Amino acid sequence: MAQGLRVDRWLWSVRLFKTRTAATKACDAGAVTINGDSVKPARRVRVDDTVQIKRKVGYTEVVVVELLEKRVSAALAANAYVDQSPEPDPDEVAMLRAIGMREPTRERGEGRPTKRDRRRLDEFRGRYR
Repeated sequence: MAQGLRVDRWLWSVRLFKTRTAATKACDAGAVTINGDSVKPARRVRVDDTVQIKRKVGYTEVVVVELLEKRVSAALAANAYVDQSPEPDPDEVAMLRAIGMREPTRERGEGRPTKRDRRRLDEFRGRYR
C-alpha cells in the first residue's frame, strides 16, 4: 500500500461519510481537497496528507495518520486521523437552524393533512411550480 488508498474509500472507511457513494459525490462536486488541491475520487491519499471537506456549515480538516481499506468501528476510525477542524461560526449555525424551522408544521392531533395542506407543503418545499 505504498501507493496510497483511494480518497473516497478512505473517507468512507474512517466514517467521515456515511456511504462510499456520498464520498464519491463530494469529490466530484469539488468539496474535497488534499493539501489544497481539489481531487477526484480515485486520487490517492497518503499518510501525512491534509484532507479538507466542505460541509453545509464550515468545513472539516483532518490529517491522515493511518490508511484503512475496510470500514472499521468508530473508535478505531478516530485513530486513523487527527481532526484539525475549526469550530463552526455560531451565527451561521443559528441562521441555518432558523431557516429549517420555517417549514409549516401541523400540531399533534389535528388529523391527516387535507389536500389543500398537502399542496401548500409541496409548494413550500419546491416540488411543484
